[in-house]
Amino acid sequence: MKFLAVLGAGESGVGAALLGQQQGYRVLVSDHGTIQAAFKNVLVQNEIPWEENGHSDTTILAADLVVKSPGIPDTAPLVLALRRKGVSVIDEVEFAARYTNAVLIGITGSNGKTTTTMLTHHILKSDGKSVAMGGNIGLSFAKLVYEAHLPEAKKIDYYVLELSSFQLDNIENFRPHIAVITNISPDHLDRYGYDMDRYTAAKFRISMNQLPTDYLIYDADCEVIGAALAQFPETGKRIPFSTQKIINNGACQKGENIEIALDQKSFSMQINTLALEGTHNVKNTMAASAAAALVQIRKETIRNSVQHFQGAPHRLEKVLKIQHVTYINDSKATNVNATFYALDSVKTPMVWIVGGVDKGNDYMPLMSMVREKVKAIICLGIDNNTLKSVFSKATDIFVETTSMEEAVKIAYKIAEKGETVLLSPACASFDLFKNYEDRGDQFKAAVKNL
Repeated sequence: MKFLAVLGAGESGVGAALLGQQQGYRVLVSDHGTIQAAFKNVLVQNEIPWEENGHSDTTILAADLVVKSPGIPDTAPLVLALRRKGVSVIDEVEFAARYTNAVLIGITGSNGKTTTTMLTHHILKSDGKSVAMGGNIGLSFAKLVYEAHLPEAKKIDYYVLELSSFQLDNIENFRPHIAVITNISPDHLDRYGYDMDRYTAAKFRISMNQLPTDYLIYDADCEVIGAALAQFPETGKRIPFSTQKIINNGACQKGENIEIALDQKSFSMQINTLALEGTHNVKNTMAASAAAALVQIRKETIRNSVQHFQGAPHRLEKVLKIQHVTYINDSKATNVNATFYALDSVKTPMVWIVGGVDKGNDYMPLMSMVREKVKAIICLGIDNNTLKSVFSKATDIFVETTSMEEAVKIAYKIAEKGETVLLSPACASFDLFKNYEDRGDQFKAAVKNL
């Protein structure tokens, strides 16, 4: 019996462990930290051995195969030792793909990938397809494949997967029939030695195993993608989308319409009928609609689906209007580019709540928008020095806080009739919150308690 070691006991690790055991491996799950109770219970119930607060290096080095959590960098000592010994170290999505023949739609990008993933899944499901969604959102790909192999489980024909650069770092043969790169802007540069080229290369790994019968959908307005297209070999057929250029084979904006032309299929949709607002969501809709059209979803279904889609939580999510002030939760904006879209989408003067764990951000692209639209900045983080040095003179009011409740109360006092309070942090959340969901939930709770 082959021995599978799984490093990291989060969503992806436990999913890989369940799938590995199901496929006949002897499994050990090992976590450098403490395993959450919910995940520990799953391992115990399925009689999968586990360890926490450290790795049994000697045991793990004897593994036939190692699946590591996306959060563990390639520079981790145990990963380096495994590679020196010649043990294959792969990512959970690579492992899961080995056990399904379903059509894979993989979606990556610095921003928009969650919304595009959810919208693509929504369109396919609306057409009656047997489709599951996961990856970096919801259940891990491995857990979905494990569930599809359970007795009496319905056959899954399509997986729509949100994929982070971390998840793509250790793929070998993973091949989505349709790959989407929504955009590429500076993010997670601390993981890639502050080298934008390395980060871009990680994103483009999504298409590295594609065949000429596959497709790569990408943002033709993104300069980083444009430069990278010339550097990486053309594997799948390239399908661009744009709000600025006319595209003959792909998707583009013409006046107030989205025009989609793919092979022999062409149709248009009115932008003012879309459920999601803002230029970035026009692009997300183009990408999802193109992906759906390429798997032969009917244009009537696509049109109807994009008109009735509910967006991703924590992404430009309108919470409440209190005394004619609108409160918007954009906690998922964990980088500068996402926050740029958020600031751009708000048409009223605003109080902006920003800050958290800085990932080497350059905030200057936001400056013109801040000077034009933001009347007050409320910093929410343990270390606000970078934000302070950039923005303290850009607005009349600049306040530092260390709790969401305090930040929202101050925003309530500052915001006036017809204005907006926007939580769009441009930073990671780990200094004060468990994750961006926790941050967004705390914001919504604090607003509702006003």
